[in-house]
Amino acid sequence: MANRRTLKRDINYVFGDIIEAAYLHQITHPKEDPAKSEEIVEEAISEFDELIGKMNQKDVENRKQHFKGIENEFEAKARDLVEKINAL
Repeated sequence: MANRRTLKRDINYVFGDIIEAAYLHQITHPKEDPAKSEEIVEEAISEFDELIGKMNQKDVENRKQHFKGIENEFEAKARDLVEKINAL
């Protein structure tokens, strides 16, 4: 398991890259509907906020298991968003 600081950094970088890719798609495909990529951006922001909120929880019994669960959830959500961007 990565430490807390590294996991937060990874979450920040990955979701930032996903948002950047969505905006890059908008720029490179100006004739397509931007609502699809905006939806991905909104989803990435809400997922980021949710994961960081879980990271900052203080009242957890088993911290190692809690962070491992967050890490698994992060990987699944990031993979899902990347697949949505690739489908654009």
